[in-house]
Amino acid sequence: MDATVGVVTGENGLLVVDTGGSLEEGAELAASLTGATGRAATDVVITHAHWDHCFGTLAFAGAEVFGAQGLAARLDGEELARDAVRYGAEPARAREAAAALVAPSRLVDGEYELDLGGRVVRLLHPGGAHTDHDLAVVVPVPGERTIVFCGDLVEESGPPQAGPDAVPEGWPAALDRLLAAGGDGALYVPGHGAVVDAGFVRDQRNALAARFGVS
Repeated sequence: MDATVGVVTGENGLLVVDTGGSLEEGAELAASLTGATGRAATDVVITHAHWDHCFGTLAFAGAEVFGAQGLAARLDGEELARDAVRYGAEPARAREAAAALVAPSRLVDGEYELDLGGRVVRLLHPGGAHTDHDLAVVVPVPGERTIVFCGDLVEESGPPQAGPDAVPEGWPAALDRLLAAGGDGALYVPGHGAVVDAGFVRDQRNALAARFGVS
């Protein structure tokens, strides 16, 4: 699926942004982080409730799981398993991951600042867009470029996908808020594909506005 995950470290905390599309992917990510940092994740952000971004969350037991308001209601295991199989996942493994879904322990309504110790990240729900519960992560890096984890608000390796839970008329405005939060100099990490700049996000915003007939 070419889906991305993110890791943000602080003096006291370690944040994971999305957890992969299977229990195995989540376990591999958790083991890699422990091997690289000597620490386990303290916090997890699920950018939205699609299987390829949340099926690995069980591997981060003990971490606080953040999602936007509305995410919990979208964690329908049967539906997510069907979607996973539709995209090529092995049915038994998809059902196993769907049965082990982890609900968020903290829901974000609008914005929330998360202090990882010496690094404060901003969790931002910019409004309905790819889903009605998208959650971006804005990471200021003093002396360097801000990094914005976008989830599927932005996609690089293919065109943005608008399923039945999308809010197409709100998508351009959501990207405007994302650009305002990160700024022109930020690096934007899409939900799928390579890191992009503000110009790419702006072009995608304008393409979505034309596609859905909104300004």
